[in-house]
Amino acid sequence: MDCLFCKIVNGEIPSQKVYEDKDIFAFKDINPQAPFHVLIIPKEHINSAADIDDNNSKIVAKIFEVASKIAKENNLENGFRIVTNSGEYGCQSVHHLHFHLLSGKQLSEKMC
Repeated sequence: MDCLFCKIVNGEIPSQKVYEDKDIFAFKDINPQAPFHVLIIPKEHINSAADIDDNNSKIVAKIFEVASKIAKENNLENGFRIVTNSGEYGCQSVHHLHFHLLSGKQLSEKMC
């Protein structure tokens, strides 16, 4: 498989790891859109949010638990945003389910 995020999880491509357990990997975005910008991904390859089903939906719940933990550990007490993109119209650039955790400044209310 030629998936950028799978290669990051496997250590084939370096990243600035923020969190890791047996199911989840989180790392700093190389093109941050906010002062704090981390990507949180399942280690298992899931193409996009459109591919979440009964067999893999528990991982999404765990991702949100990890997001909360990362936010607390990084003192994001003023708030944060979690975003996922899916498909062409959603501007998904890497076809591996991932969630952007953004904070560190007042974010725009405008989403597009």
